[in-house]
Amino acid sequence: ATTLSKKLINDREKSSPFECGFDPKSSARMPFSIRFFLIAVIFLIFDVEIALILPIVIIFKTSDIMIWTLSTMFFILVLLRGLYHEWNQGALQWAE
Repeated sequence: ATTLSKKLINDREKSSPFECGFDPKSSARMPFSIRFFLIAVIFLIFDVEIALILPIVIIFKTSDIMIWTLSTMFFILVLLRGLYHEWNQGALQWAE
């Protein structure tokens, strides 16, 4: 039974590496837009900053209202200034 098994028969598909649907003979470098990369990095930066805002809400109950307001406003101003800078640099424009 093992001599007739398909596991022992070697063919082209079995000897080639598994490539998840990609052609193994094609170029390894796939060109992609640098604009897409910049938008993705900006999204990740602002996503992390939003995740840093969440603990500020929890601290609200235990901290002084004036210190909490000043620190929150400072943090949001830094976020807005970064967004304004990226906007002026043209990094948020997908098409020119």
